[in-house]
Amino acid sequence: MKAIIPVAGAGTRLRPHTYTQPKPLIPVAGKTIISFIIDQLLEVGIKDFVFVIGYLGEKIKLYVEENYPNINKTFVNQEERLGLGHAIWTARDAFQDASELIIVLGDTIFEVELKEMLDKPDSCLAVKRVEDPREFGVVEYGDDGFVKKLIEKPKIPKSNMALVGIYKIKEVQKLIKVIDNNVTMGVRTHGEFQLTDALMGMIKQEVKFTTIEVNNWFDCGKKEILLETNARLLDKEGYASANLPHFENSIIIHPVSIAEGCTITNSIVGPHVTIGNNTKVDSAIIKESIIGSYAAIEEVVLQNSLVGSDTAIKGLRQSLNIGDNTEIDFS
Repeated sequence: MKAIIPVAGAGTRLRPHTYTQPKPLIPVAGKTIISFIIDQLLEVGIKDFVFVIGYLGEKIKLYVEENYPNINKTFVNQEERLGLGHAIWTARDAFQDASELIIVLGDTIFEVELKEMLDKPDSCLAVKRVEDPREFGVVEYGDDGFVKKLIEKPKIPKSNMALVGIYKIKEVQKLIKVIDNNVTMGVRTHGEFQLTDALMGMIKQEVKFTTIEVNNWFDCGKKEILLETNARLLDKEGYASANLPHFENSIIIHPVSIAEGCTITNSIVGPHVTIGNNTKVDSAIIKESIIGSYAAIEEVVLQNSLVGSDTAIKGLRQSLNIGDNTEIDFS
């Protein structure tokens, strides 16, 4: 089995961060998004990886090569971002000999019984019940319990079961042929070559798809969701830092993830804060935030903030002379 991880997107909803840092490399609860994905796949025995890169792809390639030197990996460049189906089509030569595939979107953190999904006898799609399915690929079921129809972002959904970006494909050659036909014939939905359309083409050829519901699914495409994901993961066992060193005249409110080499003085940090390597914090209050590596934070109060690496923030100092019965609000 091979894993295909598309990571070519520009991450426009997370700008300005994604001008210089690809979204899969943004840290959450002490790990990059792509590390969550790779580690989960390694845990179930997958060793062969194909990464479809594009925007800032060299940074992703360098990160994977440095942090996962022992996995079998191939990098395929998607020159034009024409949809997920197009990304898979671009990488077809790298997986055409695979007996099975698992496709995992590179900007999604998920909690699912992955081994159970891989052990299913048929091709399988990961799904989650959502309140408003109009922004997702939607699954409709037949009377036999198998997937009957897949629709990308329907205006009037007939189901609230959304695709979450994990696909196990047993009929690899059929997938390649259907996607190749869609690209050749220009079959697009919402202006792009959708993987959903290719899977629907397979269903029309009587390929059976079952589904598995994920426990949790974090689509880390927006700042608010990224911070929420960071908080929820830090609350879980095994994600927050333990046995932290002494930080001078500072209070750490757990849970937090503080990487190696950080200097924290005269500050209050936490809860739900992730700080990258070698960051300096002095005379600051930080909570519910993600701070990158090699940052310098001084004399500020940060809440619900996403701060990139190599960033310097210094607060505004005030000297006040205030009489009685005065109220000042600096917010």
